[in-house]
Amino acid sequence: MFKYLLIFLLPLNAFSQQSYIDYQSPYHPIINTRGMVASQNIESSNIGLEILNKGGNAIDAAVAVGFSLNITLPRAGALGGGGFMLVYIKERDEIFAIDYRSQSSLNADLKTIFEVDLPEDYERANFETVKYGYKASNIPGTVSGLLKVHKEFGKLPLSEVLKPVINQAREGIVVSYDLEKAIGSTPQLLNDLESKSIYFLNDEPLKEGSVMKRPDLAKTIQSISDNGLDGFYKGSIAQKFVEAMNSNNGFIDANDMKAYEARFTDPIGVNYRNNKVFTHGPPSGGGVVLLTALSLLEAYDLKKYKSNSTKTYHLLAEVLRRGHNNRSHQIGDPSFYDVPMKKILSKKRIKQLIKGMNLKSATSASKVKPLRVREEGKDTTHYSIIDEDGNAVSNTFTLGYSFGSGVTIPGTGILMNNQMNNFAYRYGDQTIEGRAASPGNQFKPGKRPMSTMAPTMVFDNQAQLTLITGSPGGSFIPDAILRVVTGVIDFGLNIGEATMLPRLHKDWPYAELEYESTISSDILSNLKKMGHDIEASKTMGSTQSIHIRNNINYGFSDLRRPNAGVAKQ
Repeated sequence: MFKYLLIFLLPLNAFSQQSYIDYQSPYHPIINTRGMVASQNIESSNIGLEILNKGGNAIDAAVAVGFSLNITLPRAGALGGGGFMLVYIKERDEIFAIDYRSQSSLNADLKTIFEVDLPEDYERANFETVKYGYKASNIPGTVSGLLKVHKEFGKLPLSEVLKPVINQAREGIVVSYDLEKAIGSTPQLLNDLESKSIYFLNDEPLKEGSVMKRPDLAKTIQSISDNGLDGFYKGSIAQKFVEAMNSNNGFIDANDMKAYEARFTDPIGVNYRNNKVFTHGPPSGGGVVLLTALSLLEAYDLKKYKSNSTKTYHLLAEVLRRGHNNRSHQIGDPSFYDVPMKKILSKKRIKQLIKGMNLKSATSASKVKPLRVREEGKDTTHYSIIDEDGNAVSNTFTLGYSFGSGVTIPGTGILMNNQMNNFAYRYGDQTIEGRAASPGNQFKPGKRPMSTMAPTMVFDNQAQLTLITGSPGGSFIPDAILRVVTGVIDFGLNIGEATMLPRLHKDWPYAELEYESTISSDILSNLKKMGHDIEASKTMGSTQSIHIRNNINYGFSDLRRPNAGVAKQ
């Protein structure tokens, strides 16, 4: 009897064993122990991988990916724009911040921009002027930023780094469904003859499956490869910029191009649950939102509420509202404005912001007061890279709107930004409460506008790099990053699970709590009962992340936008 019973029980016991293919999560990170690249386009990730395989380091790969995204993701690839970068050098155990934000021309002033007197005559000012066309563009900073970090930290010659990118531009890429739709939904491209000739055929967007070649862009990148910064900011390329600006009432001249320089600055950071979270400081305001939100969450045991509970979403909304408030008045270009960073992230300020927070009800915008010390487009892109030696890059750059100003400088292939749109032109207008009247971000010639870009790195309690992340998404950027950071630290999720948690956005002074459709209806109902004015949104951001645990890299590209991907050695 016992013999037969044993035979009968064995198959049941076998079925109870955990199978390798019974994964705990449907979101699977890419895993390795060497170099890894996560970007918003897999073809550009593969370009970065090619550089790593040639013996380049993370910085070399970051330069190649940055140039490549102008071909594969032209609506956000930003040689004609600017951004912010964090670089970690393992051997030196140092983290560096690089500000290569686009900068307004010294020739631009309020009178020439709007043709009315500001701040006296707000009513007649046409603020559309700084959204599209030549007047919308600042001096591009990306080439300066990428070449500056390459000169300081790169390993391979610049010509070797840019060679596969030049080939990619010459040979072209296959137009994806996403690219076709993006072109078709960007009317400002049709208003510029050069842009129209590149992105349209017979007045129709380039079709999915067709090949888009970029010979002018290849020549521009070749000029940079041969001549470095002078190949872009001086010589024939710069002359083409000047001629186009002169012919179209733009502001940028030869002196603007020559004078532009990316700059090293100090990252900002806070301690969060025994981890150190670093991001970029002013003129980035997104970093301030992220660090403010984390500092507020430190007062709560978020883990006990679970990642998808009503209380978690409520707390995220409350801290994000205060974080966005904290950037709304005193953040600007530190070369022009004495940003009171110590006060903005001080314990006193955090205590002030936490007042009124209630686990049972939402706080109205009027009760969240801005810091007073004296009387923003979603089509950005981010990538994260680590090499086998532990060096890392977190980089976010932008043109502003999708395809920026819509303007392509003839003969260069360079699509220009519309970052003039990011200044606070209504400074002094007492009828405006929000960022449009920010004293820190008021427009001045030669100034860099505030941004929400926030490249991020997290170090654990052993001071080891554990997370590289960032996102596009305009004001949604810090919200997306906060969800990933708390998903990993507070809830112990893998990077795929943390990335795909539903996201929300609650700005200031606006009333709405915007949410992704993946949040459950029960939670939305509960949030509404708590006093949140909920409003459905499209997807928020597109984080590109690498999570390092026990010397193993776990990479994950957000599924919210198509064609992203992780490449590994």
